[in-house]
Amino acid sequence: MHDRQYTRTHIQAQFTIPVEESGARIDQVLARLMPDYSRARLTQWLTEGSITVNAQILKPKQRILGGESVVVDATLEPEVDWSGQAMPLDVVHADADLIVVNKPAGLVVHPGHGNPSGTLVNALLAEYPELEQIPRAGIVHRLDKDTSGLLAVARSLKAQAHLVKQLKDRSMSRHYVALVYGHPRKEGTIDAPMDRHRLQRTKMAVVTHGKPAITHYHVTHTTAHCAWVALKLESGRTHQIRVHMMHIGHPLVGDPVYRTGRPGLGSANEETRVLIESFPRQALHARSLGLIHPTTGALCEFDAPMPDDLQSLFEALANVDC
Repeated sequence: MHDRQYTRTHIQAQFTIPVEESGARIDQVLARLMPDYSRARLTQWLTEGSITVNAQILKPKQRILGGESVVVDATLEPEVDWSGQAMPLDVVHADADLIVVNKPAGLVVHPGHGNPSGTLVNALLAEYPELEQIPRAGIVHRLDKDTSGLLAVARSLKAQAHLVKQLKDRSMSRHYVALVYGHPRKEGTIDAPMDRHRLQRTKMAVVTHGKPAITHYHVTHTTAHCAWVALKLESGRTHQIRVHMMHIGHPLVGDPVYRTGRPGLGSANEETRVLIESFPRQALHARSLGLIHPTTGALCEFDAPMPDDLQSLFEALANVDC
């Protein structure tokens, strides 16, 4: 039986290893008995002596007999050196383990080269300073700067491990809406592996021996020259939707990187052409997010309506004389 006490900065636990674990490696046993924490973190605690077994420091690969007494006395150190910055946040949900944010277009998620501050992470750290103890400040998946919509943030180590697992086993559902050039088939699945572009390393591309990438889509509305599509990701490769839709010949309206030409606009009148070509970002919005709550185990579903710019474009295209 586990006897645990948690604070935001300190973790204490004491338990006995089951005898059926006899012969297993201590790092593997701890990963099974303490699933709230990553294997890397548990290995670090073992190595530094924050986890002892029968009052001894074991090497991660050392095998155990079963029945040993484990004591955990670990301090959570800051995982990031980014600072908080007070900025508006559209928080859809927040509890002790999970934050869901509706990110506006134009906001970068992480600080980095060219964006040392003014990012979503800076805003999160100002509102939830405990996120400095979570790797990547709790961000477990990303949205491009100019993609709007829902983003899940882990507020605890337990939640981080749980959400990362959901991403890996594809139990986290992510649905998007996009406006694309031309008229794709009514529905389809794009199963096309992706990796870095061979020559342009800042871009992604469909490549034969890339990492698996699967996108499901179906057309929800059509205009004379474009289509609104709903998309669901099975994998989460960088720029996946943008690359996949370009791959089938229907790039996203407003995409400055992956759009090649403007398929379907050849016969458009001037008003329609201006509406579509003047849209200032890729027309992509993460509209819904479904996940298993890390603590309660309940299915949680969150929705974010289309932002004003996309909604205005939708209405304008529906009313324009084509």
